[in-house]
Amino acid sequence: MSRRLTALVIGNADYADAGKLRNPGNDATDIAAMLTECGFTVATHLDCSHQEMDQALKKFKKALKDSDVGLFFFAGHGMQVDGSNYLAAVDTDVSDEVEAKHSSLALNQVIEVMEKADNASSIIILDACRNNPFERAWERSMSSRGLAPVYAPRGTMVAYATSPGQIASDGRGRNGAYTAALL
Repeated sequence: MSRRLTALVIGNADYADAGKLRNPGNDATDIAAMLTECGFTVATHLDCSHQEMDQALKKFKKALKDSDVGLFFFAGHGMQVDGSNYLAAVDTDVSDEVEAKHSSLALNQVIEVMEKADNASSIIILDACRNNPFERAWERSMSSRGLAPVYAPRGTMVAYATSPGQIASDGRGRNGAYTAALL
């Protein structure tokens, strides 16, 4: 019996309000190639706006209905606001925390989509625990650094580039340090 494997891979690097990251495009492209080799049907999206990320997640949701294993990979800026995690789109409005969270993809939304798909296994890989470049403009404490811990439903594995609340570097080579090790 062959398993049906579905993946959504997003790499955001060219941020309007945070400059360009060196590795997320390469990270997404290289992970997508590896997943394809492993038998996944992969949808790869680079430098997505908030609307494009939302549309990609909706298509992923439909594809998961016919899948046994779902995998979501994100490389780019991640942030936590009020204890919840958000994956920044290239056009995220960073004027304040409220605007930022409503113009980013909520990690809880990704988790819920995958949970409701009722796959045998769901895997979420986040190479997004980088230093939040937006927080200097916000009134925040150091306790909100990196990404916050999340609840992972049964059958779901969430893999972070670093421990919750910590930050990870973008890396020096073609890929971020975490993605390079994963590859």
